[in-house]
Amino acid sequence: MELKTEYEFILPRGYVDKDGVLHKEGVMRLANAKDEIVPLNDIRVQRNRAYLIIVLLSRVINRLGTLAEVNTGIIENMFASDLRFLEEMYNRINEDEAVVRVSCPECGAKFDKEFGRLGES
Repeated sequence: MELKTEYEFILPRGYVDKDGVLHKEGVMRLANAKDEIVPLNDIRVQRNRAYLIIVLLSRVINRLGTLAEVNTGIIENMFASDLRFLEEMYNRINEDEAVVRVSCPECGAKFDKEFGRLGES
């Protein structure tokens, strides 16, 4: 099985840029160690721990609509529901999850089954 490192998404509401253009479709990549360490040195994060997710998302979102880049200013101005959506997505794709190939005992169809982290039910 190939390692998936990028995940497409569609925001529930979408980001509206300064020209009034709505951006909903994007791509988030898996975080690396540097993505989680560098923001801890950011003065905004040191002053307000809640700002950590803003910096993290600005580092791992590769694309949002037709925007040239995704920076902290864009993440700051997203609707709260979209921020929660992206935070949940970030947590989900960066957790250690096991995926196994299983077969239906009745029809024989094969599919991937995703399990939560070890110890979770």
